[in-house]
Amino acid sequence: MKFLASIALPLYALDQATKLWIVNHFELHEQRTVISNFFDLVYYSNTGAAFSALTGKNTFFILISIVALVALLVFYKKGAFKDRPSRWASALLCAGILGNLTDRIVHGHVVDFLLFNLHVRYADPWPAFNVADSCICIATGLFIISAMFDRKPEAATPQESPDEASKSDGK
Repeated sequence: MKFLASIALPLYALDQATKLWIVNHFELHEQRTVISNFFDLVYYSNTGAAFSALTGKNTFFILISIVALVALLVFYKKGAFKDRPSRWASALLCAGILGNLTDRIVHGHVVDFLLFNLHVRYADPWPAFNVADSCICIATGLFIISAMFDRKPEAATPQESPDEASKSDGK
């Protein structure tokens, strides 16, 4: 649990600090250009999930977040995440869930503030996001990597006793 806390808590603090700065220095829906035609800081609210799916379901997402966080911590404590990518993914996912859950409880919505225009179809601009969202996306990638390279031990074949071996040899 020390590893989980050492990664998750600083990222959670960074997420909350950046969102607090945005809330204190921007009006809702305000947009300020940082890199022209590529990157803006904004203050958008999101009561839904990724890409504003299920907008207006904040209470539902609070409950889902609590269940997911508790399940993640229980599985972590039981040693379910044995390899390095899945341990990092767990910590990042914990930070992301905590960050957006805090927003939903404190503000009644998730604070999104990073807006990139990638100048490609469906990403023109990319939906606004935050540090917690980034942690969740990276965690997802790490879980996929972990699953792809998961080395399951081969099923053990029962060892033959010396008597059975000699019978099968015809002796």
